[in-house]
Parts: sequence; C-alpha cells; structure tokens
Amino acid sequence: MDAIFIPQLTKAPERTEEIQVQEFLPGLETLTPVRGRVRVQHHGNYLEVSGQAETIITCTCNRCLQQYNRRLALNTKEIIWLDEATNQPQDLPLEREIAMEDLVETLSPNGYFYPSEWLYEQMCLEMPQRQLCDLNCPGILSSVDESSEKPVDNRWAGLEALKKQLPG
Repeated sequence: MDAIFIPQLTKAPERTEEIQVQEFLPGLETLTPVRGRVRVQHHGNYLEVSGQAETIITCTCNRCLQQYNRRLALNTKEIIWLDEATNQPQDLPLEREIAMEDLVETLSPNGYFYPSEWLYEQMCLEMPQRQLCDLNCPGILSSVDESSEKPVDNRWAGLEALKKQLPG
C-alpha cells in the first residue's frame, strides 16, 4: 500500500480515498493475506480513517500450548487530528503531565498517512490477549502418575514435607 500525501486528499473526489487491501502486512504473521478496505476522508483539520479487514492467524493456547487458527476481523474508525506542530522539534522535558484530551493521534497536514501501518496497528489491537484453543481447555495434562512422583533432588524433600502439612 502506498502512502497517502495528505494535501492531495483535498483534491480527491469527496476528499476521500478508498484502498482495497489484499496483501500480507509486514510484521504481522498471518496464514492468509489481509483482505478488506481502508477509507481515508479529509475533513479540514482531521482525517477520518475507517477500515474493515480480516485474516487468519495462528495462535498458541496459553493453557495447553497447542497451536490453533483463529479468524481475526476488524471494523473500526479513528479520528486523526492534523496539527502543524506535529513534526516540529521540541525541547520537551524528560517527564511531563499530559491531560486525557491530549492523548490523541496527530499528523502533520503536509505529511503522509501510511495505511499499511495504520492497518497493522489496528490488527494488532484486535489480537486476543488471552489465547485459548477452547473455553474448557484443561491445560497441559501430565502423563506421569502422581503417586510415583518422588523428588528428583533430596534437597526438595523439605518442601514436599511442608506441602503435605498444608490443608487441602
């Protein structure tokens, strides 16, 4: 996907550019290419970016460590403010307070918007934090019988004796 020169968007029909996506995104490991669309609309002092896309990723279950495939889909919209001061060098302190309303995405109005980076970030946000192959996944099953478990190192015998004294 090519970068979009933001001033060029003002000359586009309806100040909008729509990009059809069917490619692998760099840095995002997927089984299938990401398919969908990204729409960028210029509203004067901000860009409205929306996207619908889907792909299939391979996840590793957090409980049993087996791999499984999962469909990853997104349907999102974001406002990106255009601010002249975005790329200006600033002598900022090492630490400063930032108000909640200042935590917004900004770009230079004379810069570029990179749809592939934006789509990559959105897909990463859609990835499940807790990866389970099944809601009832029992986890890693031990094939060793518990009664035959003996401490490998006799220095652990004290811990085993303490564990037997605990209720439950």
